[in-house]
Order: sequence, then structure tokens, then C-alpha cells
Amino acid sequence: MTDSARSVLITGCSSGIGYATALGLKERGYRVFATARKPDDVMRLRGEGLEASLLEVTSSTSIRQCVEHVLETTGGELYGLFNNAGYGQPGAVEDLSRAALREQLETNLLGAHELARTVLPPMRAAGRGRIIQNSSVLGMITLPYRGAYCASKFALEGLTDTLRLELRGSGVHVSIVEPGPIRSAFRENALRAYRQHIDPEASAHRETYAAVERRLTAGGDASFTLPPEAVLKKVVKALEARRPKPRYYVTFPTHLFGFLRRVLPYRTLDRVLLASTADERRTEKT
Repeated sequence: MTDSARSVLITGCSSGIGYATALGLKERGYRVFATARKPDDVMRLRGEGLEASLLEVTSSTSIRQCVEHVLETTGGELYGLFNNAGYGQPGAVEDLSRAALREQLETNLLGAHELARTVLPPMRAAGRGRIIQNSSVLGMITLPYRGAYCASKFALEGLTDTLRLELRGSGVHVSIVEPGPIRSAFRENALRAYRQHIDPEASAHRETYAAVERRLTAGGDASFTLPPEAVLKKVVKALEARRPKPRYYVTFPTHLFGFLRRVLPYRTLDRVLLASTADERRTEKT
């Protein structure tokens, strides 16, 4: 198979990073299998010339059917997997129910894990492959009211680092992409999750939740926000480098906090992280 015919499966392609990466890799000559949860999104992607399929990453049946379809279409070969699907569940840790945390982990961690396991046999058989996990700056540091998301991304990074060690010498390379703020529908999806699982009036954090809601409903981009094409550039490097890096940082906050985590004592880093989000927690009274 020539380099231009390499096939890549991408999750979460309805918008944002997944959508931009699917279009960008297709333009670069890859055979892209773009996936989404909703039939309307799949039809739209097909209308834009992408080979699109339904995929619900929280369903083992959906994962198996999707990967079987891809392998049947490609003659049993798959070069790359970009695990991009995910969302953020806002809320104080003490307000997160088991159900809320389970849903977060099912999408951001367990779905990515099962997809990686499912595509590994054909990659091992071919003696080559790339598995790329879309993590976050919140897979390196934590911020208040993002505990569920941080837990999912910290776990994803630990699992991925272990997988990378275990696949040494197999021809299959594993990389983590570390975005920070990227222009996407992330806040809209987070707001839906917040309203589904968090009862602010019953919480000790109810006054702060007013600020959380303002952040989630505010228009405009956060500081240092980049377009999703910035992630595409890193995915291309992870796919094409002879020796891909274990991690690819994308935005300025990711580079900054990655450095600070390495050099600062924990309590000093805590103060920095709290100061960086002080405006988010400021209530109307203050």
C-alpha cells in the first residue's frame, strides 16, 4: 500500500478537531474514515466527500461494527487511528455522581481503549500502524470544576503511555496530542452535560456555579485559542514521522503548564492554577 493510500479512522468528526482533521488528511491523500454519533452528521460528512460511518464509542457493538466495516473496505488494513471523540463534564468533584463520572469515562477513556484494542490485531499483522490519542492540557494539570474531565484524560495518558511501552518493537507507534483551548463546540457540549448532571441549588458551590455557567455560555474564544487545524498539524506529524514523539503539545498554555508542572512544587503550582482561573470563580458579590 502506498503512503497516499494509508487509511485512518477518526472518531468525533461532526465538528471541531475531528472534522478539521478528517478534511485535512483527505486533502493530504489519506483514505479517511470519518465517524460520528448522529445519522445526520454522517450524511453531511458523506455529502462532503468523506467515507463516513456511525460510531458510538460507548457501545462495544458499534465499535466492532465500525471497525469491521473499515477492514472489509480496505482489505483488512488500517494504518492509523485518531481517538478524538470526547466531551467535558463540568462540576465540583463532590457534586459528581457515579453516573456522571461513568459517562465521562465511557466516552473519553473506555471507548478510546476499546477502539485501540480492536484495531491492534490488523496493525500487528501488517507490522505497522499509528494510534493517536487526543488528550488535553487537563491531562497534565488540573483546574477547579473540571475534575471528571481531568480524571478521564489523566487515565487516558497513563493507559496510553503503558501501551506505548508494550508495543515497542511491534511497528505500531503510539502518540498523545495535547491541545489546550481549541475553537470547537466543546463549551456547548459541556453546558449540556452540566445541566444534565449538576444541581447547583443543592450544592455548597452554588454561588460559584453562577460563574461557571457564565463561562460556558459566554461567546468568543478564551485566551490563546487556536483553530482546530493546529491539531491537524500535530496529527500529521504523528502519522508521518519515522519515529513519532510520545507527545505533541499544541497551544501556548499546554507548553507553559507542561513546563510548570515539571519545575514547580505542588503547592506553588496549586497557587498558579487557582490564580489562572480566579475570574471563572468570581461571583457577582465579589
